[in-house]
Amino acid sequence: MSLTFHWFLPTNGDSRHVVGGGHGTPATETGRDRPPTVGYLSQIARAAEDLGFVGALTPTGAWCEDAWLTTAMVSQRTERLKFLVAFRPGFVSPTLAAQMASTFQRQTGGRLLLNVVTGGESHEQRAYGDFLDKDARYRRTGEFLQIVRELWAGKTVDLHGEHLQVEDARLARVPEPVPQVYFGGSSPIAGEIAARHADVYLTWGEPPAQVAEKIAWIRALAAREGRAVRFGIRLHVITRDTSEQAWAEANRLLAGFDAETVASVQAGLARSESEGQRRMLALHGGGSRDRLEIHPNLWAGIGLVRGGAGTALVGSHDEVAERIQEYAALGIEEFVLSGYPHLEEAYWFGEGVLPRLQARGVWQHPLGRPTAPSAQVPFADAGRP
Repeated sequence: MSLTFHWFLPTNGDSRHVVGGGHGTPATETGRDRPPTVGYLSQIARAAEDLGFVGALTPTGAWCEDAWLTTAMVSQRTERLKFLVAFRPGFVSPTLAAQMASTFQRQTGGRLLLNVVTGGESHEQRAYGDFLDKDARYRRTGEFLQIVRELWAGKTVDLHGEHLQVEDARLARVPEPVPQVYFGGSSPIAGEIAARHADVYLTWGEPPAQVAEKIAWIRALAAREGRAVRFGIRLHVITRDTSEQAWAEANRLLAGFDAETVASVQAGLARSESEGQRRMLALHGGGSRDRLEIHPNLWAGIGLVRGGAGTALVGSHDEVAERIQEYAALGIEEFVLSGYPHLEEAYWFGEGVLPRLQARGVWQHPLGRPTAPSAQVPFADAGRP
């Protein structure tokens, strides 16, 4: 079995510093350093597909560009890379969403993956006209995915649910292939919906022991539904030729977090209804800069100024490869990664870590290319004195 790696398209902007945003918090000023133009995002996407990443996640929310429109444009400047499009099922009808996915598959040659985001922040949902509470949103998501999956199977659908109703719904053309559904959530009802409908359950980067508990929880729920679910993890990465270089970069990023910004972001995130966000905050104590290495090579510093995924793998290429294998041993098959800036960090990981994983027999380039660990300074520093 070969592990699968995805990268990230920073549709909220990019920088050599951490760009905040997510879970109802606005993107920080650093997002203007490299605006999320189609040209720049396409650079990242082309680098990712050349290095061996299978797909790229695009976020959703008021703090970033629309994922559907952006990936549709970037797809025309790439050849193989898939797009893990995050979307909120309460904002569009299930029949239209199924049709959009089907169109995307035909126009890109089957390069769509779907990251279903129920929405953990009621105040942000209300800005879009959605006034359901959190549990109701998850129940609606279950109805939504039931409808969409039946439409993708070529069925005519009639459903009069608690939140959604469709009559005589049918697609003129079903998607080929059917998009894989990625789903995350740490609350009890999120686990129930994931067990019934997800192909891949995504967790944010918690320490291995906590990830193992989540995997066991979802596996048990899925087994009751007669299903099997794959598992993925969302992490940032800071990988360098030596451990000292990697931690120096982490400390450089940390030095750029001013106390006022950290306090403002943490106050906003503390109001989050997301159980996953609560677990992220607990990893660094709600804003503390002490003891941010919460497991060997797992750093919680990103979460000081960013909502959502707040941890990074930090270390030498060999150390990061070891941590990836540690998660893989638990059952994690897919890794959704990112780093600041996303163009350069894709090369650091792609040229430093992926060849080591290939040499260990746990990863293969999607095109079957042999790779070797680079003995030279990667793209990020090429040409510098």
